[in-house]
Amino acid sequence: MSNSLNETTTLSLNYNNDGLIAAVAQDVSTKEILMLAWMNQEAFEKTLETGEAHYWSRSRSELWHKGATSGNVQRVREIRIDCDQDAVILLIEQSGEGACHTGRKSCFYRRVDSKNGPALVFIDA
Repeated sequence: MSNSLNETTTLSLNYNNDGLIAAVAQDVSTKEILMLAWMNQEAFEKTLETGEAHYWSRSRSELWHKGATSGNVQRVREIRIDCDQDAVILLIEQSGEGACHTGRKSCFYRRVDSKNGPALVFIDA
């Protein structure tokens, strides 16, 4: 089933009630998911303008240029928008140590082990 939003070529992002849209950073070469963050309209526009990922920090309530302090810049090679324009994927080249603030390559470094709990198991050890 499709509607006009699903088939349009017009960019019309569907931000949530907080003015945010989910943004997944994915390595352009390996296709590994590196992180999930949030963008507001300003962050999206800055990303388009600079070619580097900008996000909205919900904890700090401020615009965040990924890598501005750490050097772990994300160069955006392509932006994909989902069918109802309420989520984006940034296909990026990650520089520096990685995408995660912990210093890891990916923020997704644990899996759920349902046999023992559930509990979290590190997958990057």
